[in-house]
Amino acid sequence: MFRHTGKNRTFIHNLKLASLLSFVAGIVNVSGFFAVQTLTTNVTGHFAYFSDQIVRRDTGSAVLYLLFILCFFAGAVVSGFLVEFAIKNGRNRSMYVIPVSVEIAILTIAGILNEDTVVHHPVSIACSLLFAMGLQNALVTSISNSIVRTTHLTGLFTDLGIEVAQMFFYRKKDQHTRLKRSIGLRLSIILFFFSGCIIGGLTYMKFGIASLLLASATLIGGLVYDTVKFKVVLIKRKLLH
Repeated sequence: MFRHTGKNRTFIHNLKLASLLSFVAGIVNVSGFFAVQTLTTNVTGHFAYFSDQIVRRDTGSAVLYLLFILCFFAGAVVSGFLVEFAIKNGRNRSMYVIPVSVEIAILTIAGILNEDTVVHHPVSIACSLLFAMGLQNALVTSISNSIVRTTHLTGLFTDLGIEVAQMFFYRKKDQHTRLKRSIGLRLSIILFFFSGCIIGGLTYMKFGIASLLLASATLIGGLVYDTVKFKVVLIKRKLLH
């Protein structure tokens, strides 16, 4: 799921990765919005608000939205740097460990904050979550060769619409198979993002910002699953030889 890159990646690897991380993004999306009343998984809306505040000549608010945008961007830059550093040092199979660990740490710290801290430091929390989502989005883009993106759905629905239309024109079996897989992958991302939003919302209503701990636990579960499966594969190979 995390370890395979390039030609070694399969549709199943991308499907598992997309399902896991879109679920996490859904939780962060709703929990973050409920906690700090701003978008915490993408920057499209922040760009709109940023432009609006410039037109209104509200410099303070404009700078705030610019800060949100830059935090997401910074997360993507850091993730890209960590991935490239790992690749250059021959650690292709473990390039995801540090970015995912950083994301887990951010979500866990945010999740254990008390209500008073959340109320008095909404900007810091929003910036942290945006950084984490920039980190995640860049990582999954690198691992999947730009096939999977998990923190926003606008482009996803655009691609889905194009591929549904193509189903009426591309009749060859291999073309239909490719389109069906791609559509299935995109629908999976939408479904798990939506599920994360619903579960994150319900959890937030009961536990507050601690609902983010569910997102970090999901990521930990993904890492454990990937590690255990990899070790099982190695053991099987040794036994066969």
